Amino acid sequence: MPIAKPEWNAEVFITLKPSVLDPQGNTIQTALHSMGYTDLTGARLGKYFTLHFSGKLSRTEVERQVKQMCDKLLVNPVIERYRYQVAASKER
Repeated sequence: MPIAKPEWNAEVFITLKPSVLDPQGNTIQTALHSMGYTDLTGARLGKYFTLHFSGKLSRTEVERQVKQMCDKLLVNPVIERYRYQVAASKER
């Protein structure tokens, strides 16, 4: 019986570049300050994606595809930066 290849999960974290103003982050910070969290010194909003891939692909191919997805659709490179991590999915 052939050994099953792992399915893959990718987590993508997208944040605004530090030089980009973040009015939503400022609103969150102001609200948290009003709730008593006065030691908070900043808040930035971001996006998080989970992507699932079949076991037909190698880890290298999954990473290549995730990078392409980010570069072509998920990320606006003018104002955002990203990082991702790929791991074999746990058995269900």
